[in-house]
Amino acid sequence: MAFSSRRGGWAHSLLPSSNSKSKIPRKGRKRTFIKDFFLANFFTIGLFLSIIFLLFVTFRYGVPKPLAFKSTNSRLPKFRKSIPRKPISPEVAAASGAAVDITTKDLYDKIEFLDKDGGPWKQGWVVNYKGNEWDSEKLKIFVVPHSHNDPGWKLTVEEYYDRQSRHILDTIVETLSKDVRRKFIWEEMSYLERWWRDASSTKKESFINLVQNGQLEIVGGGWVMNDEANSHYFAIIEQITEGNMWLNETIGVVPKNSWAIDPFGYSPTMAYLLRRMGFENMLIQRTHYELKKELSWNKNLEYIWRQSWDAEETTDIFVHMMPFYSYDVPHTCGPEPAICCQFDFARMRGFMYELCPWGEHPVETNQENVQARALKLLDQYKKKSTLYRTNTLLVPLGDDFRYISIDEAEAQFRNYQLLFDYINSNPSLNAEAKFGTLEDYFHTLRDEADRINYSRPGEIGSGQVGGFPSLSGDFFTYADRQLDYWSGYYVSRPFFKAVDRVLEQTLRASEMLIALLLANCHRAQCEKLPTGFAYKLTAARRNLALFQHHDGVTGTAKDHVVEDYGTRMHTSLQDLQIFMSKAIEVLLGIRQEKSDQTPAQLEPAQVRSKYDIQPTHRVINPPEGSAQSVVLFNPLERTRNEVVMVVVNRPDVTVLASNWTCVKSQVSPELQHDKSKIFTGRHRLHWRASVPAMGLETYYIAVGFVGCEKAKPAKLKFATKSNHLPCPAPYSCSKLEGDTAEIQNRHQTLTIDVKLGLLQKISHKDGLQNVVGEEIGMYSSWGSGAYLFKPTGDAQPIIKGAGQLVITEGPLMQEIFSFPKTTMEKTPISHSSRIYNGEKNSIQEFLVEKEYHVELIGQDFNDKELIVRYKTDIDNCRIFYSDLNGFQMSRRETYDKIPLQGNYYPMPSLAFMQGSNGHRFSVHTRQSLGAASLKNGWLEIMLDRRLVRDDDRGLGQGVMDNRPMNVVFHILAESNISSTSNPVSNPLPLHPSLLSHSVGAHLNYPFHGFIAKKPQESAVQHPSRYFSPLASPLPCDLHIVTFKVPRPSKYSQQPPEGSRFVLMLHRRKWDSSYCRKGQSQCSSIADEPVNLFSMFKGIAVLNARATSLNLLHENTEMLGYNEQVGETAQEGPVIISPMEIQAYKLELRP
Repeated sequence: MAFSSRRGGWAHSLLPSSNSKSKIPRKGRKRTFIKDFFLANFFTIGLFLSIIFLLFVTFRYGVPKPLAFKSTNSRLPKFRKSIPRKPISPEVAAASGAAVDITTKDLYDKIEFLDKDGGPWKQGWVVNYKGNEWDSEKLKIFVVPHSHNDPGWKLTVEEYYDRQSRHILDTIVETLSKDVRRKFIWEEMSYLERWWRDASSTKKESFINLVQNGQLEIVGGGWVMNDEANSHYFAIIEQITEGNMWLNETIGVVPKNSWAIDPFGYSPTMAYLLRRMGFENMLIQRTHYELKKELSWNKNLEYIWRQSWDAEETTDIFVHMMPFYSYDVPHTCGPEPAICCQFDFARMRGFMYELCPWGEHPVETNQENVQARALKLLDQYKKKSTLYRTNTLLVPLGDDFRYISIDEAEAQFRNYQLLFDYINSNPSLNAEAKFGTLEDYFHTLRDEADRINYSRPGEIGSGQVGGFPSLSGDFFTYADRQLDYWSGYYVSRPFFKAVDRVLEQTLRASEMLIALLLANCHRAQCEKLPTGFAYKLTAARRNLALFQHHDGVTGTAKDHVVEDYGTRMHTSLQDLQIFMSKAIEVLLGIRQEKSDQTPAQLEPAQVRSKYDIQPTHRVINPPEGSAQSVVLFNPLERTRNEVVMVVVNRPDVTVLASNWTCVKSQVSPELQHDKSKIFTGRHRLHWRASVPAMGLETYYIAVGFVGCEKAKPAKLKFATKSNHLPCPAPYSCSKLEGDTAEIQNRHQTLTIDVKLGLLQKISHKDGLQNVVGEEIGMYSSWGSGAYLFKPTGDAQPIIKGAGQLVITEGPLMQEIFSFPKTTMEKTPISHSSRIYNGEKNSIQEFLVEKEYHVELIGQDFNDKELIVRYKTDIDNCRIFYSDLNGFQMSRRETYDKIPLQGNYYPMPSLAFMQGSNGHRFSVHTRQSLGAASLKNGWLEIMLDRRLVRDDDRGLGQGVMDNRPMNVVFHILAESNISSTSNPVSNPLPLHPSLLSHSVGAHLNYPFHGFIAKKPQESAVQHPSRYFSPLASPLPCDLHIVTFKVPRPSKYSQQPPEGSRFVLMLHRRKWDSSYCRKGQSQCSSIADEPVNLFSMFKGIAVLNARATSLNLLHENTEMLGYNEQVGETAQEGPVIISPMEIQAYKLELRP
């Protein structure tokens, strides 16, 4: 139904009125000869001047390139060109960051967090209006029906599909087809793809028709609605791309509006990724209730989200924030839930949903009550609209798993249509209401904002959409009411948070190998292995994508659902590792059979026997006179020199390089978390490995090889109260004396408190010392659950003594292992501190490796939350920096006005503190956890939590399914070499150093090791087996996010000249005030262009086209990139600005 208006529609006519009578005075008849000549030859002269101008422009600027833009949308986006307010140099831009009207830090500084009772709108105030607000611009109301379908929560994704989601999709198709005025939005492609497999051709056709005529909009279109605190940006890109590509290939649409009503807090990383995928608008809901109130009061709930580093406004995206407590019907029509609930017609008696808890229930609308009911509803709409600037209003209509039956859907559509008809038939109400989609809403809102200037005086706003403030920052930590902060889910089910990251890195490595196999393939025969694996590859992508759901990686699902997620990830890990084994054999020339039929000769160095068990090292046991090969794959874009480790059954082994030359090595006993048996009887073998960028290198573990020195046994030192620690052969052992102990390499010395077995300080060879003050503690938390962290008091230290302390000293690795004595009878943690002697100035030499083995299992640990604290001497004023999705940093400040749990923040991969003197203490993690700086100099990280109770957020259980697991940190202590900003006075996030970026990359993208199933005779020496695909390493600040073939199953059907490969690059931003030590292998940074055409060795790049991050748009200006991105890619050299991620479609030939 079209909206009518007394002024001819919502938009004013832009055409001027005309008058037939001319008002131009007549001039004299006298004309000169020149005038006569000019008028007689007007067109000839004009054509001549046009040609001259065209030649000048062509000579000056060259022939313009055509734009290769393919749009699947019905409406082109009205993106205005982003122009900086003043010319800004890159150096100034980098230092100053984004200019915005609002930052989330400013909001936190301003808000008092008093949780005042606002009356009917408990978290707000009593909302009123004058009544004349809509006299000149009527209120345009879009009621948006939706159904939130969690792909796993209290039921598994398959259980939900069978019981609810398939019926909901059937209902949508049938009820929307009855009336063109009905609308609906759908978000999760995991369910749509599953339904599509079952649906009849008639239903599919109806679905497509509904999408094409605008009744049904796909919003977001990711595989899931992903979490934004724990998910890594690689996985977010994967899950959105998987959903968007399936949608485009199946239904022929690409989403442009994002809908994220249920993630527990929001990250600006998501805004950036969506912008670079071609999205125009976002909708979010779960932000701190006090922030909602502040933004509502100032009519700033709709804003332009800008990245904190973006001084040129290229990352701007429009955001609508919902104002109230929840996304259900009682909290979406207006500020008074008791009234709004009366308009949730699925709560009428006879339906399966609970009645309204406020006592007044919905009733069927009829001619007798329609006036009173419509006016009551419109009153809520008008009150809600006063919280926003425009007179275009969005009203969601739905809840979890709604519209499950025809009767339910008809109840909503039928009753609302009667209410709309009454409102629309009474012009005096100055309002029109109808069902709508997000696209209907945002399109109308932008049109209104184009006509009416809603900008405030002095407001920076955005060059894209006028009339709204600009904002930067993130929305963590979320609180929905009182002191209930959702910081518990940063750590819940940490075992599976770790598996998630292992699956990510394994999928990324497998994608690389598929791309390298096909790029090096000369004939169809060698395509069989990668294309034959396509089905399992798709399953792996989708299993990773599924776990990014906001009840998956968050650890907030029921036990059997967690088991389902875990089993899916475990299956995909097994599949990927088997494929990698075979792919490596092909690239090294070992496998002649290019298909998938014959079993692999290699097997992964780490074995996972079950979905919920830690991986174990495969034991190498070559017989006398033989050697077993170990192949290492380096998934990074630079050569790596690193000390590596495998487990062997005997200590008298030798390590050989692929050319059979000797490699120095070290052997030490393998340790375990077992008080009665610290030593396993096996041995750890360390050696220095060097593996080319994205390449392969082979090493041999030999027994009885003449001419090479055997692995050097480490020396052991013990400190234990009991005397039952035997000295394992062939090691020399001694007793540890004194209160402190040290281990050291050429750059740093670690000092340990022998009484407690904890790290005291790090001393550097340049004289700098860092107090570390390691402490392991435990919170008692009677109110915590899967979502909430609600401690009763501070964490208490649990270490009473060092227990059993073993120091391992060798030429390559030194370690202090502690199985401590704790305040509990059963010790929940053991830990190691390690340093390495790698190649001179290698990255590994500058870090401290901390490995914690955690077993929070048994009744002793009920309602306990385990933490590690580093009580340093850094004067950080309780300010620290934690990463957002492994992509960017966010400044965190501890506030006394909010409780302890509100000062905890997500730590997906990095947290660091910096003092006013420039000293910096960084902790890198390979899995997402939670972190805080509760006192000056302290950095606290939660490791695991075991909780008996449900926290009243719908899950209906605690978190009791803890698994034994290892948490690994890489710690870096740095001092700056030039002046640096003071964290207290600088509100902007700081960036990691170049060394810190490299440490994080090495931890999160480790070598993938594979071991030959059968040993070979060491007398028969095969030729060197290695593989090195890059012509030269990439610049140190450039990271390959992914190198892949998006659709390997269709590879053979696509024309060879098609761009069948995708390369995605991320240029990391780094703090130049810190020394580039550890980067001696670093030949360049990405200030200079990188030539895509000469990147590979033995592979020709014939064509390169810039594309969106979801691979579906090729108009780079539409994505916010500067104009050169699309142009330079076609010529080869590309320059990527710091922080940017850019994707390219490549045509490759061997």
